[in-house]
Amino acid sequence: MRILMLSWEFPPRSVGGLAQHVYDLATALVQAGEEVHLITCAADKAEAREVVNGIHVYRVNPYNLSAPDFLTWVLQLNLSMVEYGISLVNSLAEFDLVHAHDWLVAYAGRALKHAYKVPLIATIHATEYGRNQGLHNDLQRYISDVEWWLVFEAWRVIVCSHYMEKELQRVFQAPLDKLRVVPNGVDMTRYQQAGHELSRSAFAAPDERIILFVGRLVQEKGVHLLIDAVPKVLHYYSNAKFIIAGRGPAEDYLRNKAVDMGITNRIYFTGYIDDRTRDFLYREANVAVFPSLYEPFGMVVLEAMAAMTPVVVADVGGLSEIVVHEENGLKFYAGNPNSLADNVLRLLHEPGLAARLAATAKQEISKLYTWQEIARQTQLVYAEVKDDYEASAWKTDSWLCNIDRLKQSRAAVSGIGRYYGEIGEARGYPCPPGRTLARITEDGGYRQDSGVEH
Repeated sequence: MRILMLSWEFPPRSVGGLAQHVYDLATALVQAGEEVHLITCAADKAEAREVVNGIHVYRVNPYNLSAPDFLTWVLQLNLSMVEYGISLVNSLAEFDLVHAHDWLVAYAGRALKHAYKVPLIATIHATEYGRNQGLHNDLQRYISDVEWWLVFEAWRVIVCSHYMEKELQRVFQAPLDKLRVVPNGVDMTRYQQAGHELSRSAFAAPDERIILFVGRLVQEKGVHLLIDAVPKVLHYYSNAKFIIAGRGPAEDYLRNKAVDMGITNRIYFTGYIDDRTRDFLYREANVAVFPSLYEPFGMVVLEAMAAMTPVVVADVGGLSEIVVHEENGLKFYAGNPNSLADNVLRLLHEPGLAARLAATAKQEISKLYTWQEIARQTQLVYAEVKDDYEASAWKTDSWLCNIDRLKQSRAAVSGIGRYYGEIGEARGYPCPPGRTLARITEDGGYRQDSGVEH
């Protein structure tokens, strides 16, 4: 199939986990034989047009106007995406479907769907309602409305977990037969490569055990709970070093919290780290902790498991579906720093348990969460939508169909006879400038426009 994919993030532009998801999924789809064209937002030092791992990538700039707020910027980006999408359709004939990732490209996805009568598939990675544990202001309500609109317009909606499937049913009243659960995946090969160019001593002392968090520093990721758990962990295991990798709007609050608690010497805030450093830290960490309050899936858990790092996760959302307590990881009560500390201490004091959990986790994800398997499941959704589309009458609009028939009739008439104004004038029928009054018919006669033969 020829797929037009829309995403506001794609490497090197990366705000959250969406960029990596789209990159890995599109790469796997190309390897599986699909033709993927991706329209995304421009990024510094990135080519406007390039082919990345077989993906045709087109980066567009929002309109060069001063946007008073984020929503206006999003609309300007979508208009640019629609413009580029039109040029792609005009040059490449047609696409089999449009695949839109999250609400930020909903406008472009909906416009291209209706303009070209192409089915739309949407992936909802998270909801505004879930991120904020409710809708508390007009901006959040508007974004939630756009998410509902995207779910309504899509032929099928892909979500990454059964937790998200239930959330869309509850928040948007989405019908179950419209939803398809396709989890995220992980590139196992990335974590088998040793990073000899990096040194562990840059992050922790040789005798310190590393407890690692990777993710955006926002309230729903629960990093404040990890900091609250630090004193208890240090009380029972003094040689522990906490590394918090990532950035976000809560960074200053978290740094100040560590200062107030007097534990800054045991916490290392790395800020932004590149993929190479992140993968190195996964391999070096003794425990990876993900204390989210809201988590639709949790790709970072798969990354830690692929690096054979034992994990401790909050018993919430998609994390609960990935981790089975005491089989491939440990769970703690969501929102409870005391429970978090207990589970971290258990892995630090029981290295045999930690090794067993890590080995089991890697074995499981190598079967269930490879991008090849995720691409296969996504292709099944594509095929389902394509079959429904071909069997439906939606792709033809009755009014457009009549216009088409009129064009065909005119073409047929033109093929039967040619119009000659001169003949009409020769027989006494005046022909005004720019108008034809008579034509030669099949039998060699001619006919006036009025239909009277002579």
